[in-house]
Amino acid sequence: MRLTVNFLAFLAGWFGSVLGAAAGMPWVGPVIVTMVAALHLSIVPQPRRELVLLLSAAALGLVIDSLMAALGWVRFETGVVVEGLAPYWIIVMWVGFATTLNTWMRWLRAYPLLAVGFGLLGGPLVYWFGSFLGALELNESPMAVIGIALCWGLVMPVLYALARRFDGTLTSAGDMPTHLAARRT
Repeated sequence: MRLTVNFLAFLAGWFGSVLGAAAGMPWVGPVIVTMVAALHLSIVPQPRRELVLLLSAAALGLVIDSLMAALGWVRFETGVVVEGLAPYWIIVMWVGFATTLNTWMRWLRAYPLLAVGFGLLGGPLVYWFGSFLGALELNESPMAVIGIALCWGLVMPVLYALARRFDGTLTSAGDMPTHLAARRT
């Protein structure tokens, strides 16, 4: 049940961010993602560790999306506070995504090459979908699409390394995630 709630909460944050930005209301997504993150942190047994993961993902997202914008692969119209940096609504999307790394997407840890493949294919698709919905402009040149794919292919193992390092879903004994421990009882 917790995995389903985590997945649905992530989707609410993702769509709230993208549709809010597309509608000229970039604050909508951050409000939803803040609630998602608060819910996530209230459930995990080690919220401080998980908070470090969420903040690390936000910092990584700031760098990656700012780099992609600087290279002209994506262009953001709304939510840009500091020229040259990614908008706040897309940075908080990284926080929302990070809430899934030790929960419903935890299974991907066991398959590092699949995680890379997920990034290579999923990264460009997510940006294309965001562009389709009107949240950003995507440079659809082969160089930009390949660049986005490579960024995400590289960032997925980094995110999973961070997720392992700052896994706040472990029980106090540190031996099993809470959502798996609940199934054993």
